[in-house]
Amino acid sequence: MNIHTQRLQSQGGRSSELKCPKAFVSANSSTMRFFEIKAVDHQAVLAIHRTRDLMVRQRTQIANMICGLLREFGHVLPTGVGVVTAFSKRHLEGDHPDMPDLANGILGILCHQLLGLNVRIDGFTVLIACHARRDADARRLMQVPGIGPITASAIVATIGDAKQFRTGRDLAAWQGLTPLNKSSGGKERPGRITKKGNHYIRKLLIVGMTSRALMAKRHPEKVDIWTAIMLAGKPFRLATVAMANKAARAIWAMLARQEDYRQPVA
Repeated sequence: MNIHTQRLQSQGGRSSELKCPKAFVSANSSTMRFFEIKAVDHQAVLAIHRTRDLMVRQRTQIANMICGLLREFGHVLPTGVGVVTAFSKRHLEGDHPDMPDLANGILGILCHQLLGLNVRIDGFTVLIACHARRDADARRLMQVPGIGPITASAIVATIGDAKQFRTGRDLAAWQGLTPLNKSSGGKERPGRITKKGNHYIRKLLIVGMTSRALMAKRHPEKVDIWTAIMLAGKPFRLATVAMANKAARAIWAMLARQEDYRQPVA
């Protein structure tokens, strides 16, 4: 098979002409692993997730814009989307701050857009939850503490067949939750996590484990031994990332072996 290469300049200024044959050889290597093509239904579910995630980011941008505009005229709002949403409702009802009419008009447009995004986000959330409840694998994953319908639905739609991964560690590494290896001279020195792979799933897992960790601090009697030890002996963010790593391994076992969730002993 002839390989037709085109001389391209990468960001580092190096030519990719020599990389194409190497990529071809690697792709035909027996050690190379490939990810299977997603099912059409899974791709459709991921479209809902991407659209919702886009609107969540837009809502954050508009909320920051509203707070910034108010600060320019001496009005300070507490942080949080809920606070800005409550202010937007009051503003559209006629409770305007002491600002020029032109600025109040712009503020009204932003408030109206923020409330509209809230409605759309809530609609997508309900739609994702309905799909998750109808999927057996998603229902199984929702048994894991810290994993709700959105995370379960995104994981099932993205991974597909979990048997593509040989072990749970492979799945955790694919999601960028394993530490970098910086060992030297026979000394193990794990670094920060790689942050490679699917950013969306990694974010959902870490956010879910953060919620679980906060619940553990409020209700320590409801926490398993492993989580309690991790939260007591590690910095908070390090502990939540480690919990996300362990959750990814449990997810692989549940999907690949069709097993229900079991609490970690230690």
